[in-house]
Amino acid sequence: MSKIKRSSTNFSNKVALSDECPEAYASHIIGGQWTLVICSWLLNGKLRFGELKKKLPNITERMLTLQLRKLEKNKIVCRTVHAEVPPRVEYELTPIGLALRSVIKELEYWGDCHKQLMNE
Repeated sequence: MSKIKRSSTNFSNKVALSDECPEAYASHIIGGQWTLVICSWLLNGKLRFGELKKKLPNITERMLTLQLRKLEKNKIVCRTVHAEVPPRVEYELTPIGLALRSVIKELEYWGDCHKQLMNE
């Protein structure tokens, strides 16, 4: 919702829909091109920024940073900075982030089914 002016009708509609519809609220939180992909990789455990970047070669560093910040703000991802030289930063799913496991697996199944249907 940050790209929409807070005074716009579109913004008001999104807020109202999110308040009334848990599905719309969830879609807003985990929607976007990279969010579920990042979470999918983090389902396997903690990863450093560079490790995530290697697993997502088409994402820019800036976009990965923005997505991780959004996930952290929404309490889906936890960022841990270790007091080392150079500093080591790890990202991992929080308990609410780990709860996405079944959602991600169902979306994977649905996506495979839909791809097959579209290729018929």
